[in-house]
Amino acid sequence: MSARLHTIGGTVSERKSVGPPTPQSDWLLSRLVPPSRWGRDPLSFDPVHVKAVLRWLGLLFGERRYFRLDARGFHKAPPSPALFVSNHSGGTMVIDAWGFFVSWYRRFPNDRPLHALTHEIVLATEATGSFFGRIGVLQANPEIALSALRDHRRDVLVMPGGDLDTWRPFKERYRVRFSGHMGYARLALKAGVPVVPVAHAGAHHSLFVLSDGARLAKLLHVRELAKAHIWPVHLSLPWGLAIGPWPHLPLPVTLRYRVGEPIEVKRRKPGDDSEPSDADVRTLDEKVRGAVQGLLDQLADGG
Repeated sequence: MSARLHTIGGTVSERKSVGPPTPQSDWLLSRLVPPSRWGRDPLSFDPVHVKAVLRWLGLLFGERRYFRLDARGFHKAPPSPALFVSNHSGGTMVIDAWGFFVSWYRRFPNDRPLHALTHEIVLATEATGSFFGRIGVLQANPEIALSALRDHRRDVLVMPGGDLDTWRPFKERYRVRFSGHMGYARLALKAGVPVVPVAHAGAHHSLFVLSDGARLAKLLHVRELAKAHIWPVHLSLPWGLAIGPWPHLPLPVTLRYRVGEPIEVKRRKPGDDSEPSDADVRTLDEKVRGAVQGLLDQLADGG
């Protein structure tokens, strides 16, 4: 069973019934995207840079802004470190992640950094790598995530559904789609930190996803070429009808977040690097998915 962390905009996750990567896996991605030095060290977090980014984001995200924010439940967050696990919505522009970023730092000061895990392509260039690395974004790598939680005692945000979740059809906008990705559960058990379920709704109203295009992606061998599982069909601005995970101009929407009660896991003794059992990983995954789905059901009912 392979372990990857599927995250914001892409791929820490473990999939059911998935064997080890083939030699052709990620062929195109490995040639176009060089290894990045950014997103590997939580200490790259720069609170001054974060404050500057938040000032700019404040022009777009807020109570009377283009993207309105309705975030509740942050008072339930346990002391650091904790693993925050959320569904993912809204296509390539990941406005749900930006909305959570703004909501987090309006609730917590900069002395409580949040490290979101993301696809390495986001950190590939010097410009993007520096920008995102300094606001705390980390590569979706199990060892890096574990170090952030266990060694640096920092909070980590992961969206296990990755591209399969953010491009799920509009009719499934209130359904959790982690697609068997359970690496986050193994990560929490190894780190011995609580898991905090988070549900989001709103970004999926910024476009209309007709199909995730999973069958088309398989036909085009997209996964082997670029570590993606979808080739979606959607109605979005400025394209109209579009085929592929293209960036779009999001419609103005209200981004709603609900933070649930922490799910406790067994604390680890210092030096305990043993692997959690598959049964424990599955059990925790079921609890977390159930909690996120319950929060999404509340959002669907207007709560």
